[in-house]
Amino acid sequence: MASTKRIKARTGDRSVAHPVEDAVKLVKANATAKFDESVEIAVNLGVDPRHADQQVRGVVSLPSGTGRDVRVAVIAKDAKAAEATAAGADIVGAEDLVERIQGGFMEFDRVIATPDMMALVGRLGKVLGPRGLMPNPRVGTVTPNVGQAVKDAKGGAIEFRTEKTGIIHAGIGKASFTDEQLLVNVRALVDALNKARPSGAKGVYIKKISLSSTMGPGFKVETGSFPSA
Repeated sequence: MASTKRIKARTGDRSVAHPVEDAVKLVKANATAKFDESVEIAVNLGVDPRHADQQVRGVVSLPSGTGRDVRVAVIAKDAKAAEATAAGADIVGAEDLVERIQGGFMEFDRVIATPDMMALVGRLGKVLGPRGLMPNPRVGTVTPNVGQAVKDAKGGAIEFRTEKTGIIHAGIGKASFTDEQLLVNVRALVDALNKARPSGAKGVYIKKISLSSTMGPGFKVETGSFPSA
């Protein structure tokens, strides 16, 4: 009986919504894998992404970073290519990089391009689009300021986008982060989602929130934990 009580105390109650502070503690307590698990958030929005005026997409800089090394590829040339390299981009190229990607090269997590390269980048739509990697000016990955874009990507900027069911999934840190580091990241993302509320969204916008780690269970979060939710 004592053993069962200990297990319940560790796993927590998954049937109720917890204040975000408690949910973070529960996720960390249940991240028991032998590696540093990622902490992920799922937000169920009251939108129907099939309608253009209800799509939610954007970028947010997580104050505590992501805890992972983001490999950044930049499609640019001449001075902009040099700027990207100086800012810490992992792969930089123009026509040559586009050809490598068309040939199956995918060793990157973010793709940034300068506006003058978009005619070339357009060839990669079928390759990068399904993976959510296609450069887009709306999220700052098509920009003449490639140096800052690279620094943002390396420093904790993440993209978010509604899936077909109206859910946003995103990584917001690592289980090794402190409670406060995870809390400020969660709040930053929820705040960004509220600011990105589309004009076509009616009724309750943020319907459900849950937090989990890579191998651990998910815990519901009280939407009232966020003043603007």
